[in-house]
Amino acid sequence: MKPVLEPVLSHLRMLKVIKYIDRYSSPIVLDIGCGKKYWLLNKLKNKIDKGYGIDKHITNQSSKNIKLINYNLEHGIPLRNNEIDVITMLAVLEHLNDPLFILSEINRVLKPGGMILLTVPTIWSQPVLEFLSFKLGIVDPILIQDHKTYYNRQMLTELFSEVEGLFIEEHKYFQCFMNNFVIGLKGN
Repeated sequence: MKPVLEPVLSHLRMLKVIKYIDRYSSPIVLDIGCGKKYWLLNKLKNKIDKGYGIDKHITNQSSKNIKLINYNLEHGIPLRNNEIDVITMLAVLEHLNDPLFILSEINRVLKPGGMILLTVPTIWSQPVLEFLSFKLGIVDPILIQDHKTYYNRQMLTELFSEVEGLFIEEHKYFQCFMNNFVIGLKGN
């Protein structure tokens, strides 16, 4: 069976963050883990000054105001300090071996006052995702097998507290407590 649920979940995550990006006038946006179709950047291309997409599963390319970078995040973020207004990281943190390192990198590349919009599965979603994946086949089992950590509010708060200058402004659970949504800010 084809993993048909993933595009729906991806679209719902994308809708969750767009309204926050719309608060900025022509921002520079970085979508970490943008995916092969870089849907979010395509959706935003007429609203942003510049967009970067980083993913280890894409090819390097540029068009108008969007630049895609094939890169493994375990090595950091290949952008300059204080360059980005808004960073999105939708369903990526759970795949990383060193989430503290990537949050430090996010803090480095965000401009003072910049925003990180992050979604990550909750600790309660693990059995549900495994059932949808391994039993029903409607979520890609390779993606689920690659999950390193599932999070709750306390775990995310503790993780963010280890990065000086980066803090959680707001945390929400969504999709029936299956996902965390974090609005993080870099201090001025």
